Amino acid sequence: MEIIEHADKWRERYRSWSSRRAGDDLKGYPFVENTTAPFSPARRALPLMNLALISSAGAYIDGTDPFDTNNSDGDLSIREIPTEIHPGDLQFAARGYDDQFVHADLNAQLPLTRLQELEANRVIGQLNSVFWSFCGFIPDAAVFAEAALPKLIDRLNYYDVQGALLIPASELCHQTVGLAARAIEQAGIPTVTLAVNQTAIERVRPPRAGFYKGQFGCVAGQPNFPEHQRRIIEEALRWLEPMGEPGIRKLAVELETQVEAARGER
Repeated sequence: MEIIEHADKWRERYRSWSSRRAGDDLKGYPFVENTTAPFSPARRALPLMNLALISSAGAYIDGTDPFDTNNSDGDLSIREIPTEIHPGDLQFAARGYDDQFVHADLNAQLPLTRLQELEANRVIGQLNSVFWSFCGFIPDAAVFAEAALPKLIDRLNYYDVQGALLIPASELCHQTVGLAARAIEQAGIPTVTLAVNQTAIERVRPPRAGFYKGQFGCVAGQPNFPEHQRRIIEEALRWLEPMGEPGIRKLAVELETQVEAARGER
């Protein structure tokens, strides 16, 4: 199964759009539109799983070279960062999303604390010792799929990752992360992707995805609202095991949040 269906035709559309593009404006951009998705069933229960976090928010270690946000086709580099890193040692190359939320609370986009809590509570077996970060504003989806994703899969295999949670940050990140999920799943590692834009995630068709009506830049939950973040992440992760075929589902957290609002709660 192709990561990008009818990739040659997509490249033609991309070249046409790229020749008349204006900066980071996505007007007329040829979003990838897939009709089917690969699928790998989970081989381990979630409480026994080595889970990887993959983020497209552009996180990088302070003092290292930032992602190149001026590259018109996107920066294809992928950073490997220890999960035990202090939040103050991280910077973000935000492209395509407002970084106010992630600066207010790292976990709104990079939920390391929430995942460590799930590990401590034995919801997941363990959070992998490193996570992977890239700047997901990558218009040239075909080059990303061909050049960057095989390297990422090699590293996931090196760490014996048994499941992956992927979190986009912007509209175009939904496409980039969805493509990554398709490639990882084809390599035999089950994935689940969070989303806050139903149209964006349904176009690219990752194997498993959960969406709710949220905001770009805080896809993992509202900043400084740990319970909101926990509900989103835990519900999505629990779909890794029982799903027997590809699917994109609406998270119940959206309904719970509406009930809280009606009660006057946060």
